[in-house]
Amino acid sequence: FERDKETRRAGVTLPAGATVRADAPSPPGGPALVRVEGSLADPDHVAALVGPDTACVFHLAGIVSGAAEADFDAGLRINLDGSGQSQLSTGIGFFDHMLEQIARHGLIDLEVQADGDLHIDGHHTVEDVGITLGQAVARAIGDKKGLRRYGHAYVPLDEALTRVVIDLSGRPGLTLNIPFTSGMIGGLDTQLVHEFFQGFVNHAGATLHVDNLRGVNAHHQCETVFKAFARALRTAVERDPRSAGSIPSTKGIL
Repeated sequence: FERDKETRRAGVTLPAGATVRADAPSPPGGPALVRVEGSLADPDHVAALVGPDTACVFHLAGIVSGAAEADFDAGLRINLDGSGQSQLSTGIGFFDHMLEQIARHGLIDLEVQADGDLHIDGHHTVEDVGITLGQAVARAIGDKKGLRRYGHAYVPLDEALTRVVIDLSGRPGLTLNIPFTSGMIGGLDTQLVHEFFQGFVNHAGATLHVDNLRGVNAHHQCETVFKAFARALRTAVERDPRSAGSIPSTKGIL
C-alpha cells in the first residue's frame, strides 16, 4: 500500500522476490516492506503495521468461498488521480476488458495481476479481484475528507442503457438488477458480475445501485454497467473544492 498527500495511490501487490514478512524488519536501506499472509488482511490491522510510505504486500491464500478453499494470488495497484492507464491479466479476457473500462472511464490507473483456479471456473478470480479492488479503494480514499462522496452516471451503448449510483458511505450495500440475455460473454459467467460488485462494496464500504434499464446484447449490457460504474466512482472520489477538506457527513465521520 502506498499513499502520499498529492496523489492517492493504493494497492495490494506481489513484486518479484518479496520475502519480508509482517513480523520481520524492513530491508536495510530500502523501502519499508510488509508481507501479509493468510486470509484477507484486516485493513485496520494493516494500517497499524505500515506507514504512509510503506509498500504493503498481500498474499491472499486460503480464501473461503462456499464450502471449499482456493489458493489465489493477486496483485493490484490503483492511482485514483490517474489518466486511465491499465495493465491487466486475470486469465479471463472479457473480464480484463471490463476492468479496462473502469480504468479508462474512471481515469484510474489500474494494475491487476491475478492467478486463480480457472481450471475450476472463474468464480474465485472475479470475486477476489472485486474484494481486492474494494480494499485498495478504501485505503486510497482514507478518511474521505474533501471528497464528493456521491456519484452517478447513465451510460448507453447502442440499445443498452445502464444507471449506476454510488455512495462512499462506509456502509456496504449492493442493489443490482441486470437481466442478462446470455449466461456467458466470452469466458465470463454473467452471474459473476454480481460477485465482483458484492466483493467490491463489502471491502470499499460503499453503497452501490446498479440498474441495467434496457438491453438486448449481453456484451452491451455488461459494458454499460462497468462504464457507468467507472464514471460514478470517478465523481465520488473527486475532491470537492467547496468542501474545504471537511468530511462529507453531518456525523463528522464516514
